[in-house]
Amino acid sequence: MNNPPLRVFKPMSLPSTIIKLILGLLWCIIHVVISLFSLCSHLMFNLECYLISSGLLRKYRNLQLSRVKCLAIVVDSREAKNTVKINQLLCWLKTLGVKYVCLYDIDGVLKKFFEPSMNSSRDDNSGDDLDVCANVKALDCSHREMTLECISGSDGKEGIAKAANLLCSTFLNGDRYTHESVKSESVFTETDMASALNSVGCGGPEPDLLLVYGPARCHLGFPAWRLRYTEIMHMGPLKSMKYGAVVKAFYNFSKKYQNYGK
Repeated sequence: MNNPPLRVFKPMSLPSTIIKLILGLLWCIIHVVISLFSLCSHLMFNLECYLISSGLLRKYRNLQLSRVKCLAIVVDSREAKNTVKINQLLCWLKTLGVKYVCLYDIDGVLKKFFEPSMNSSRDDNSGDDLDVCANVKALDCSHREMTLECISGSDGKEGIAKAANLLCSTFLNGDRYTHESVKSESVFTETDMASALNSVGCGGPEPDLLLVYGPARCHLGFPAWRLRYTEIMHMGPLKSMKYGAVVKAFYNFSKKYQNYGK
């Protein structure tokens, strides 16, 4: 029998071993530096939020919320089940003087939680704005009124599909359909689409500011036609939300310049 040849492993040369040790040491140093930088940034952020909440930083005391006519809150559906945090956030916004809040999660968790109380509140108040404190009895809020809107992923792609179907049916059943030449020249305008979206219940004001709570740094399917000029800010996980972070987000937004074009 022919035995297979034996493989001889040559020991690494001394320069190669030294280079590998140096590269490994550099990798460890870089990893430690990045970890320390992340830890310091986290501690500085928490300290700043504490100082803002305590009112020790003067520039955050008098917020100018005149530009925030509509605020959108996007929450990851897994975190949207934490209704205690959602209620606390709403009370903070109400205390700050926000007048209109649009809550969104793609699976409709918030919609299922708030809509029954919203409907009963509308019936009791005969169409008045929703008082969030009526639904959050355990929390202490101010007495300013705030309108609350809840939407989900069904108001996104499904909403635009319903609006498109409505436009097509209106076009086909309208007077323009009687003349072929006029039919071929007819187009749908932005105003027509906005009217159709309102008709199917998927319209609404465009948020000036959108705060995202969750791991993803995106709007998670929020209706795109309402985000033309919206400023989007990622706020991190909902479970670690802070009042100071919300105040800082409003302050940073008030200092931004938005060019709307012509």
